[in-house]
Amino acid sequence: MAIFLTENSKVLIQGITGSEGGKHTRHMVADGTNIVAGVTPGKGGQIVEIEGQQIPVFNSVGEAVIATGADVSVIFVPPRFTKSAVYEAIDALVPLIIIITEGVPVHDSADFYAYSQRKGTSRIIGPNCPGVISPGKSNAGIIPGSITVAGRIGLVSKSGTLTYQMMNELSDLGFSSAVGIGGDPVIGTTHIDCLAAFEADPDTDAIVMIGEIGGDAEERAAAYIAAHVTKPVVGYVAGFTAPEGKTMGHAGAIVSGSSGTAAAKREALEAVGVKVGKTPSETARLMRDIITSLQV
Repeated sequence: MAIFLTENSKVLIQGITGSEGGKHTRHMVADGTNIVAGVTPGKGGQIVEIEGQQIPVFNSVGEAVIATGADVSVIFVPPRFTKSAVYEAIDALVPLIIIITEGVPVHDSADFYAYSQRKGTSRIIGPNCPGVISPGKSNAGIIPGSITVAGRIGLVSKSGTLTYQMMNELSDLGFSSAVGIGGDPVIGTTHIDCLAAFEADPDTDAIVMIGEIGGDAEERAAAYIAAHVTKPVVGYVAGFTAPEGKTMGHAGAIVSGSSGTAAAKREALEAVGVKVGKTPSETARLMRDIITSLQV
């Protein structure tokens, strides 16, 4: 079992004929992902051939879903077109929509997230995220499939780069699923959503949660862990060395008072029994210790 993405997932790529969409589709196919369709308006009827596989291109998501039964869409379209692409996938009743595009205006993200909530048929992951990988089963996004194997650790992360590092650090143990939720102010799937899914997954024994300074998502996740999560959780918060009150690009939003600081987040997580590493490598060691203890 895996969360959100399985070996049975049928994946379509919105923007498959673009440079980024085409490049990463090749990587996904190499990882064994079942890519059933591409969507590029105006290019319907074309065929994209990758490693001997012929992937049909459709003008719309609706046409692609009817023809192929696709149940996952990975979006690689420019920011100005992302909102309409997401709306199209929601209207086609695609259950899982993964938005890789970065630079999506926040008001657009808020708009299509609210639309998805009203419709109630689609889970959005992202935007500005690396996607989801269930090693050995399927890879939807830009996470390198070569850095890990299937295992029993679940990973949820705001940071793409730290997702890759943690998977590499624990590559010998492996992961049930890894979810890069994205670091934008408005995202479709949260730490809490992933924690709930990993808690319910019988093939996940322990969870790594990676956060960043800014906001209160990690504090809210800590409260959820205390109430609902029985599996061991290890955490890391990017930004321990960030100057207080300063915006640090992708690593965090403006920090006000104690709320949103790395120290406040660590305190909240440790108060509910989550072990928190000061570095990614220390976090990996903490998880390694937990897995070892579970095997005794």
